[in-house]
Amino acid sequence: MALADAAEEFLATLAPATAHSYGQTLTRLRRSLGGRTPLASLTPGKVAQVFETAWSTAAAKTWNRHRSAVKSFGEWASLDDLAGALERRPEHTGPKQAGPKPSQRPLNDLWERDLPLRERTLYRLLYESGAPITTVLALDVDDLDLDDRRSRDGKVAWRSATARLLPDLIGDRTRGPLFLSDRRPAPARTPAPENLCPDTGRRRLSYERAEYLFKKSTGFTLHALKG
Repeated sequence: MALADAAEEFLATLAPATAHSYGQTLTRLRRSLGGRTPLASLTPGKVAQVFETAWSTAAAKTWNRHRSAVKSFGEWASLDDLAGALERRPEHTGPKQAGPKPSQRPLNDLWERDLPLRERTLYRLLYESGAPITTVLALDVDDLDLDDRRSRDGKVAWRSATARLLPDLIGDRTRGPLFLSDRRPAPARTPAPENLCPDTGRRRLSYERAEYLFKKSTGFTLHALKG
């Protein structure tokens, strides 16, 4: 079944007010992923990419409403938890209390861990830049202005900790994706040229893999790094 058809069937089972609210979420998914996308191909990582693009700066109440819609849709369709890569955001109902930001919780000992260079650089860059995760993962080596500590289009900027890590991560590479997967892809799964490193033959690190590694290490999603 296609995503668009499944969405229509799901919304038809809901009360009008709920259908209107959830319909906004599913409409965005259909526009971003394609209405003819097979329902079985939906994954938490793909959903998280849509959320990062559409609602990364939304209020907690708005984010959680869209998250609930996706979670309910996934349960109705008997899919894996489609909201599994989306952390529920705390909603403040009273006066704000001083204290650490939720995004600081997984950072307590993160910088002291013996992590691979790729992960250390990615986490630092996300933390220092505050840029969308998809934007950072889409960076190519030749997008970087190392002297000015920013991407050439000005969308991503970083500080000293990232600046110290980037030269070692890049090495002798002059082009291709900045963050690479661990292995070369199988011949039958060769990605588009822009997602393949011409020097190493490895593909661009995917959102899903990056999310998995961070959650495995900290118990949080990558969104927690955006202080």
